[in-house]
Amino acid sequence: MEVFGGDFSLGTLVFVMCGGFLSGFIDSIAGGGGLISLPVLLTAGLPPHYALGTNKFSATFGILMSSYQFWRAGKVDMHFVKKLLPFTFIGAGIGSVCMLHLSAEILKPIIICALVATAIFVMTKRDWGSISTYQGETRKKILRWCLIAFAIGIYDGFIGPGTGTFLIVGFVMTGFDFVVAAGNAKMLNMMSNVTSFVLFVFWDKVLYGYGIAMAVSLFLGAYFGARLAITKGSSFIRVVMLVVTSVLIGKLALNYLEVM
Repeated sequence: MEVFGGDFSLGTLVFVMCGGFLSGFIDSIAGGGGLISLPVLLTAGLPPHYALGTNKFSATFGILMSSYQFWRAGKVDMHFVKKLLPFTFIGAGIGSVCMLHLSAEILKPIIICALVATAIFVMTKRDWGSISTYQGETRKKILRWCLIAFAIGIYDGFIGPGTGTFLIVGFVMTGFDFVVAAGNAKMLNMMSNVTSFVLFVFWDKVLYGYGIAMAVSLFLGAYFGARLAITKGSSFIRVVMLVVTSVLIGKLALNYLEVM
């Protein structure tokens, strides 16, 4: 059947929605949901740029739900995060424009190394992120995070896998516990997703049949994932982060080796 630019069977619809639910569930806890949703759309037969645009469209609804859940539970430091949102917005816009003209392959070795370092940090520092050691804002801390928010915005607009994971690690290194770090990360990730989503719609790179189907399931997955993360706390998020980071490393490494 053909719906809003997407021509797919019932089996394809179920496949896309199951992938969307799992992506939203994982992404709301530890980031890395794009590792699931983007390959699902590519497997369903979407051309790469349409897969990226449709993925941003659907992911926006999942990130809105998980962000709301963390904010509602008081697990977001909005006083800190609101200063970073404009820089994420600008970065995401630049990254999305670059995505149409540059190959993501040049970034893959850097991403893999960064993910390996992330996994080592999380594995070796067992008490890391279990309690909050955040001591408030300083001018130096704000300036550093403005640069990080800008860089992560570019990265998310350009390619995306692991954005939420990188943000969580950055906030934990700043002193936040894993739950608040995840909440803060969702807010910045929401900004970059919405920015890219609007641009992809403007460039007509979204297939709405696939996008709506995946958005509904992502929304539900994000709802249950965020509630579970808030309930289970830092130790649960740490374990899921390790699993997601390890899979991200394997996936990106295999893709990189295939094109060498």
